[in-house]
Amino acid sequence: MAKWYGEIGYSKTVETKPGYWEEKIYARNYYGDAMNNYYRRQSSGESINRNIKYDVTLSILADPRLIENCSNIIYAEYMGTKWQVDKIDASQYLDFF
Repeated sequence: MAKWYGEIGYSKTVETKPGYWEEKIYARNYYGDAMNNYYRRQSSGESINRNIKYDVTLSILADPRLIENCSNIIYAEYMGTKWQVDKIDASQYLDFF
């Protein structure tokens, strides 16, 4: 298990003018652990080269702002790159609130 520090981005719909709404992205830095790093090669029927899929699990030390917006998380920065978030397991901290 490796230590991790990076940016988490989440989106919120905000009213910019009366009647006008737009998505805004907010980002903050968090600490946590990087676990379960997996590389996988995937074959698709139409391509010659196989795709490489990379999976990593980030365990984040969350604050109330992140907990409130966990369903709106869109990316996590890992190894200097912003990665799309596919799955969030919020069951670990919901027992405490």
